[in-house]
Amino acid sequence: MPEEEVQEKVPVTVLTGYLGAGKTTLLNRILSEQHGKKYAVIVNEFGEIGIDNDIVVGADEEVFEMNNGCICCTVRGDLVRILDGLMRRKGKFDAIILETTGLADPAPVAQTFFIDENIGRKTRLDAVVTVADAKWLNDRLKDAPEAKNQIAFADVILINKIDLVTPEELSEVEARIRGINPYAKVHKTQRAKIELDQVLGRNAFDLDRILDIEPDFLGADDHDHHHHDHGHDHDHHHDHDHKPAHSHGGLKHYHDEDMQSISLRTDKPLNPDKFFPWVQELVQKEGPSILRCKGILSFKGDDERFVFQGVHMILDGDHQRPWKDGEKRNSRIVFIGRNLPGKAIAEGFESCVA
Repeated sequence: MPEEEVQEKVPVTVLTGYLGAGKTTLLNRILSEQHGKKYAVIVNEFGEIGIDNDIVVGADEEVFEMNNGCICCTVRGDLVRILDGLMRRKGKFDAIILETTGLADPAPVAQTFFIDENIGRKTRLDAVVTVADAKWLNDRLKDAPEAKNQIAFADVILINKIDLVTPEELSEVEARIRGINPYAKVHKTQRAKIELDQVLGRNAFDLDRILDIEPDFLGADDHDHHHHDHGHDHDHHHDHDHKPAHSHGGLKHYHDEDMQSISLRTDKPLNPDKFFPWVQELVQKEGPSILRCKGILSFKGDDERFVFQGVHMILDGDHQRPWKDGEKRNSRIVFIGRNLPGKAIAEGFESCVA
């Protein structure tokens, strides 16, 4: 693909989170602040979300103009149709923000951007942002699997309404989030107040950016990672949570009963003829349980790093850049999902060594 075409794609942020967590507050800020950008916001049901009527200028059936130049539209039908309609409007959008219903699992929405060629040509998935309610998240994680999916799937998590909880409750919630997803960027907010560039333009699905966004992916210091070079079974998953603990003292460690992240690495080069069939078969078989996976790979006799990521059963990968001089050539993969067969995955990965 020529460079300029890539530049042209409009970034899409998927915004998810439980009803009442603060998504609407965040959307109202995007739609009313004078940020000088033109955003299109797609919401599920206009009534339910309660956008302030005074910031709506003109409304036809599905599309609402805002007085800061942004527009808002509702999904009553097919997401693909709405996106298509948006891309045909005159004037370019800086970004599209897509709000999912409180109960939704963000994965199928994210998959649309990989599967639908028409959409893939004009837009690209930028990041999945989850707004979580500091007070209610613990309960939600107990009784609502979607809440857990939304946390596991996220690239950015806002723990909102922190003014309503004690510092202890807050670190409890944060520890639970980390037990499910150690890789997302976490922000603590009141009234969803956050710089918009922390939420928009994250480029989290861009293979080149995997590492910039998630320094934790490589382990702040390498000794954190040596526990699971050989992929222990899930009793050890809470090892991952050591990383965030640097920043705020003695954080409790949780590992979630049914949702884990598995992190594997090896310093030995991999054999691509073994690795690709293995990972392909793994996501075909375990796809519904694997929410996200990503990795950086060093293949034998290959001077370029290979980077891949996946959503459920859809994998996307490419050579990224040459390994730099003096850079350690090793391979690391992360899987986040439900009841993953950690031992089998680790052994499969080991068997791909060249």
